[in-house]
Parts: sequence; structure tokens; C-alpha cells
Amino acid sequence: MKLRGDGLACVRGGRQVFEDIGFAVSSGEVLQLRGPNGAGKSSLLRLVAGLVRRTAGSLDLEAGEEDVPIAEQTHYVGHLDALKPALTVGENLRFWADMLGRSGDAASVDEALEAVGIGPLADFPAAVLSAGQRRRLSLARLLAAARPVWLLDEPTTALDTDGQARLFRLVETHLAGGGLALIATHVDLPLPVATLAMGGATR
Repeated sequence: MKLRGDGLACVRGGRQVFEDIGFAVSSGEVLQLRGPNGAGKSSLLRLVAGLVRRTAGSLDLEAGEEDVPIAEQTHYVGHLDALKPALTVGENLRFWADMLGRSGDAASVDEALEAVGIGPLADFPAAVLSAGQRRRLSLARLLAAARPVWLLDEPTTALDTDGQARLFRLVETHLAGGGLALIATHVDLPLPVATLAMGGATR
């Protein structure tokens, strides 16, 4: 599988966020997005996720699921954790698993919560979670619904050392299973990565 973007451009609020962006990332690979705030890293991830319209260029997922839009083959984890405070931790994750569509080797809700280190909190209301626990619950969606392309925007935000280590293990397992990932972060990843410098060239 290969995700390829060629000549991509994005305009938001009448402002050219980026233009002529190209990249290619294959199964088992991570593309790390680097650049200053406002360079368009988040907008590029949202564009791939189908949340922002591209104004130029092409986006293709080679060897993806036929007749399924690219957006429906991606997981996007952005700055907002998108949780319902009145629901329990487990109910929140079940909601996302149902909405995103569980398939393939998707983990159960309990397994996903254990993997991110918040299994004992399954019956707690999401409203009582700390920022780090909210981020872990958000990341658990990656496991509760199997999708091959992960789009992670500053995923280490609010995570402690244990949380970051768990995240990196999740990414490693995802890659080993044939998945791929685009990650925007200022943190040096303990993973083999290619880098896309927003406003510059891929290396």
C-alpha cells in the first residue's frame, strides 16, 4: 500500500496555507511532518482525512480498499480529543468504534483501553479524566477500529513518559502489520522516519 500526494495545495479563510506539496509513504513507513506553527502541517493531515478541501493536486492510496474513499481508510487524531463527558470511558470508545466501523483485526474496547493504559477507568465518566488520560482514550480509537492509514497531529501532547512509550509501541505494531502513518510532531520519534519539511522538500 502507498499513499501518494502530488502538487497538493490548500486555501483556508482566503489564505494560501501551502502549495505544491508532494510526498509518498508506503506500508510499514512513517512520514514525519516538520515545520513552524502555521506552516500547514495540521491542514495537510486534515486534507488527507477529507476534512479540508484540496484546491490543487492529487491524492491516491495505491492498493487500498477498492470503492472506499481514502478518508474512510484513515484515522485522524487531532488536537481535540472529541469525547462526550457524560459517557463513560468505555461508552465513548464503543461509540467511536461503531461510528468508524470495526473491521479486520480491530481490538475490542477492553483490549484497546488496556493497550493505552486506562483499562481500569472503563466505567468512569470521561468528564473526570485528566488531559493525559483524555489523550490516551483518543488514541485508543486507533485500535478499536482498524484502518490502515494513521494521521496523528501532535499525538504526544499531554502524555507522560509511559503514555509516549505506549504510543510509540502502538505505531510500531501498526507499521509491522502493514499500516502507514503521517505524524506531525516536534518530538524526535524513536522510529525510522522520512521527513516532510513544510515549505521545503521531502528527505
